[in-house]
Amino acid sequence: MTQTRQPENGDSANDQDSTHFGYQQVPRAEKAQRVGQVFHSVANRYDAMNDLISLGTHRIIKRFTVELSGLRPGHSVLDLAGGTGDFSLRFAPLVGEQGQVVLGDINASMLRVGRDRLIDRGAPANISIAQINAEQLPFADDSFHCICIAYGLRNVTDKDAALRSMLRTLKPGGRALVLEFSTPRNPLLGRAYNAWSKVWPAAGKLVTGDADSYRYLVESIRMHPNQDSLKDMMETAGFVDCRYHNIMDGICAVHIGYKAQD
Repeated sequence: MTQTRQPENGDSANDQDSTHFGYQQVPRAEKAQRVGQVFHSVANRYDAMNDLISLGTHRIIKRFTVELSGLRPGHSVLDLAGGTGDFSLRFAPLVGEQGQVVLGDINASMLRVGRDRLIDRGAPANISIAQINAEQLPFADDSFHCICIAYGLRNVTDKDAALRSMLRTLKPGGRALVLEFSTPRNPLLGRAYNAWSKVWPAAGKLVTGDADSYRYLVESIRMHPNQDSLKDMMETAGFVDCRYHNIMDGICAVHIGYKAQD
């Protein structure tokens, strides 16, 4: 399965006011609202569907991503597009009582699920919750040692603006982690993955009562920049020492970029 970066974020030469929502071209101003409706619809069953469509592998993938964070006691980390709080709960013991974890998401329904999960787990005191837009992070410059955005960047209307905002709020030497679905390197695996993903809308209908949201999920993955295109975007935003790690031969990839030292 070959994937190339599609025109997005207003970079189409023919239409500066539209972007993609899955395979549809929509006005840029509408994308955030449409994505919001998707996650309002699936929030309560989001984690159950993750287990189903990933066949449980998302837990291993998340563990690997956390290992790349480089977090230590006393550090601060932004779990951007963190939704149900899965990563925040993993980050909290790494930064310890003197550290800070911010669970940030633009979607109120996802944050409610995340808040309830934190309460169920004893509400670690070093985790705070904020409803925020990745394109305009409301934090001071040089705030975080690490920013992690997992399975969220492809839903952002202006990915370039989000990357620049992440860079601004990182401390010098801090790192950004971008975990996303990507492009399998092996054509046979790509075809098998493509066939499996076609089942997701039907599974979404069964588990959440919503096939359309998981149809969008599949389409958004297909439209997302491949590994090298995303690495180029991070470098253009100003990150240095950018690289990526393929997972399951590229079904997912973790990109890492650093803010230059002063």
